[in-house]
Amino acid sequence: MGKKGSLARRLLALQLTIVVVLLAAVAAVVVAQVGETFRATESRRMLGIAEDVAANPSLRVLLADPKQHLRLAPFATVAQVASGADVVVIARTDGTVLTSQDPAEIGEPLALADSTVTEGRAWVGDVDGAVVAHVPVIGQSSHELVGYVAARKQLPGFLTILTESFPRLLGLLGLACVLGIAGSLSVTWWVKRQTLGLEPAEITGLVEHREAMLHGIHEGVVGLDQQQRITLVNDQAKALLSLGDVVGASVHALGLNDRILDVFTGRAAGTDLVGLRRGKVLIMNRTPIRWDQRTLGAVITLRDRTELMRLRDELTENRNTTDMLRAQAHEFSNRLHTIAGLIELGEYDEVRRYVEVVSAGRDQWQAEVTERIGDVAVAALLIAKASPAAEHGVGLRLSPSTALPEVDDALSADLVTVLGNLVDNALDALRGPGWIEVDLRRVAGAVRVVVRDSGPGVAPEIAEEVFRHGFTTKAAERGGARGLGLAITRQTCVRRGGSVSVHNAEGAVFTATLPLTPVVSK
Repeated sequence: MGKKGSLARRLLALQLTIVVVLLAAVAAVVVAQVGETFRATESRRMLGIAEDVAANPSLRVLLADPKQHLRLAPFATVAQVASGADVVVIARTDGTVLTSQDPAEIGEPLALADSTVTEGRAWVGDVDGAVVAHVPVIGQSSHELVGYVAARKQLPGFLTILTESFPRLLGLLGLACVLGIAGSLSVTWWVKRQTLGLEPAEITGLVEHREAMLHGIHEGVVGLDQQQRITLVNDQAKALLSLGDVVGASVHALGLNDRILDVFTGRAAGTDLVGLRRGKVLIMNRTPIRWDQRTLGAVITLRDRTELMRLRDELTENRNTTDMLRAQAHEFSNRLHTIAGLIELGEYDEVRRYVEVVSAGRDQWQAEVTERIGDVAVAALLIAKASPAAEHGVGLRLSPSTALPEVDDALSADLVTVLGNLVDNALDALRGPGWIEVDLRRVAGAVRVVVRDSGPGVAPEIAEEVFRHGFTTKAAERGGARGLGLAITRQTCVRRGGSVSVHNAEGAVFTATLPLTPVVSK
């Protein structure tokens, strides 16, 4: 049969072993049942023989007369021959055997064991491996106990019963072998179909290689079945998703955010999908597992791109700084050209007035920001954002209710992240001249950030998507994705236990709430 038949041979050997064990058990049961049947049948028969002999009137008369004891032998012999008993014994009341088919027993005490015959009652039981019946003999005239009659039948041995039952057991063995072979072949076919024709050693090797590979690669790997249950997860995936031993659990019970759930369940299509998990930026890909036109599940791979995103954010920050410097240089260049032109025209009074107006406008914005914003980092951000806003023809202003005292360093850093992303998002949304209004204030143990603009607003159907997927309206219209600005904004708020939302009111209005004291959140 070769290598392909090794599984079949093992199953056949196992089946035959089971069959032999079962037949041995059946043989033991058969022997026990035959023994019990023999004992019950022969007990009744031996009792009937002994009672017939003991009831013979002639025997009762001869047994009562000691001089006639020699004439008792024919009674025992006739009963033994007629009944098929092994031995029929007649004994005196003291237990001495008067006649027996075994000469060695004559004159010896009758083996009574637990017999009640000495009390005048018949008894049936086992004595030395034989079924024995004892019956008392009552005198014809005196009505007193004058002796005993015992009938004995030897119990058959184990081998004897087994030999007699051998034909039936042999038939059962043949039938069991046929059924075992047919069953083993059927099981072999079914198992090979389920294991894709692989032998146990090959399956074991594949499992070992899979485990070594899963735990050796630096990417996270998660396997799902058709019911969205975890079938495998390697160490890297546990670390990236902050999970423990979750094999067998549903992905919906792991506390993952909506974005990661969309990727895991296949609702989000595409490659290199971005998701956030407890401060980590994850790149995810989902591949369905199909076999024989059936979908058996899916495999999700995860890569940590937090460091890459951090470097990209630093690059973006440097680029923004460069853009702001460029905008300021452009603005100063235009003003210098204006001043130079006025000087050439000899309009010295106009030059003085123009310089005073320009200085007053910049000083007014800086004074307003520093007066209402007590946190230096947030104030510096707003002052810096004025230049790119002015370059785009956008007016940046504070709401009348803005008032933010100094906050701790951690909250200050989060406010800079949230406010910077929201202002940049508003600048991207505006298609020309317009305005952006910023409202910052403390409310009920938290800082609320409201950024509104005069742009077209956010379509209601993507109001939640802009946070979950990191898309802007402009990127969605162009069919692409921007950076993670709004997604990081939401992650920052949620990490502190806050929230962020958007609605339309003559433009888009983004509202972010950041608690003064962070709250651990998934």
